[in-house]
Amino acid sequence: MSLTTSTIEEYDRRAPTPESTETATFALGCFWGPDGRFGALDGVVRTRVGYAGGTSPDPTYHDLGDHTEALQVDFDPEQRSFESLLNLAFHGHDHTRQPSKRQYQNIVFASTAAQADTIRSYLDARGLTREGIATRVEQLSAFHLAEASHQKHSLSGRQSLSNTFEQAGYDDADRRESPAAAKLNGYAAGRELPAGHDLGTSTNRTVY
Repeated sequence: MSLTTSTIEEYDRRAPTPESTETATFALGCFWGPDGRFGALDGVVRTRVGYAGGTSPDPTYHDLGDHTEALQVDFDPEQRSFESLLNLAFHGHDHTRQPSKRQYQNIVFASTAAQADTIRSYLDARGLTREGIATRVEQLSAFHLAEASHQKHSLSGRQSLSNTFEQAGYDDADRRESPAAAKLNGYAAGRELPAGHDLGTSTNRTVY
């Protein structure tokens, strides 16, 4: 593929604005994998990784305190529902078991009353309760951004792709919040991108 600066700039310009999206937050083990998996989805606009679920005021990767690695997903509610993301989150881990290491625990966060209602309805429909599953279900109190080296990790490993963002003048924050970077991070992680969102990548990819 031949990715150009104009391709990513135009894609980002046409993407839904932050004001028109909603945000879902999940902790599903090491945040690199979910970042690529969710970022590749149709209707997902932006992603970022960080730390949540604890009380430590300033967590870092090497000093998490009582936090867990987490992912935030900004999605267009006209294209994808919170329930669909919730379903993918539950299918991405075993809700009957919880990793012993707090850094990689599974948590479904509710950011709003509507999300809390959706989580409750989702569990009820499957005969599950918050108390009856190992996955933690919590109200999101804070989300702490992870260091730049952890944002769009798979994309960072593909210099032919990541260099284009540097050439376009994107700094770390620009790339972290870039819709094009979310999609290309999914592509670099081995995910197939939806039609109309492949940014010139080949569609003949294996989905893992």
